[in-house]
Amino acid sequence: MNIKVLGTEAACGVGTGNGSDFGNSTAVRLFNSGTTARLISIETATASLIGTFTLGGGSSEVVFKEQTHEIFSAHAEVLGVGVAITG
Repeated sequence: MNIKVLGTEAACGVGTGNGSDFGNSTAVRLFNSGTTARLISIETATASLIGTFTLGGGSSEVVFKEQTHEIFSAHAEVLGVGVAITG
């Protein structure tokens, strides 16, 4: 999988209502820069929880979401950036 970076990586917001839609991206690369596993949450723009998962320390994942859905984490050491999947 190849990715095209669509913005600047930034720390995820911490807690509901503090999430980011990462520039309305439908794919977001998340990286946990710490060593502790962190809970990741996806919610609607009106703060209605869609789902959660745990991102291990030092791990990265690409999350697919609706444009207006927002992502936040349990700690600011989780970083995110909007991406496009290519080739």
